[in-house]
Amino acid sequence: MKKVITLMMAFAIAMPTFAQFDGSRKTKNRFNHSNVEQYYGVRLGYNYACINSSNALVDMEGYGGWSFGGVYGLQLANSTPLWLEAGLFYSEKGGKVNNYLSTATINGVEHEYTQKKTTRLIYLQAPIVVKYAFDVADDFYVQPFLGAYLALGVGGKTKLYDDKRSYDSFDDFNRFDGGFRVGCGAEYQMIYAEIGFDFGIANICDSDWLTGRNQNLFFNIGVNF
Repeated sequence: MKKVITLMMAFAIAMPTFAQFDGSRKTKNRFNHSNVEQYYGVRLGYNYACINSSNALVDMEGYGGWSFGGVYGLQLANSTPLWLEAGLFYSEKGGKVNNYLSTATINGVEHEYTQKKTTRLIYLQAPIVVKYAFDVADDFYVQPFLGAYLALGVGGKTKLYDDKRSYDSFDDFNRFDGGFRVGCGAEYQMIYAEIGFDFGIANICDSDWLTGRNQNLFFNIGVNF
């Protein structure tokens, strides 16, 4: 996961170098309006999330999930392709452990065993980012972005497979989450795609003695209107 984070940051930082925005293209219809532009968009995406902790009881490996939602974008100045984008998403995060240490008491004797454990954390998430759109070719734009997100847990189950038992994930975790977001998008006419990473900075553990943070690599596709 650390390698993924490093690659994501390098990708987002390097994109402006490769994009080379050409300010002489005055015939483009994207940024030469006399009024400030705005857009609406819908997104469907895939998350690959984990819970990062120094404590083995909390630390969890990557776990896939879905996301979908809508965004609203506003051009901050009609002479500059700088955009503010806010959204609201249904977002599945969490993690898994293939060798979760469990205990059971049999005939008065405590036994230890390992089993598969998955935790699904479902959030209502509100990201807000600033984008800079590089005009690469006719109607094709590359858009690195940086911002933050806030999220509220609304559901999710934790499953212990050998025990054949499940319970509400937020019995173990706080419902509030928040952090930073970085990534890069590409737009061709109405079609949009992006890759990014959410760095959770809020401690989601429901304990004064444990620390855990969400991390999430996401891929979104959609359309802008």
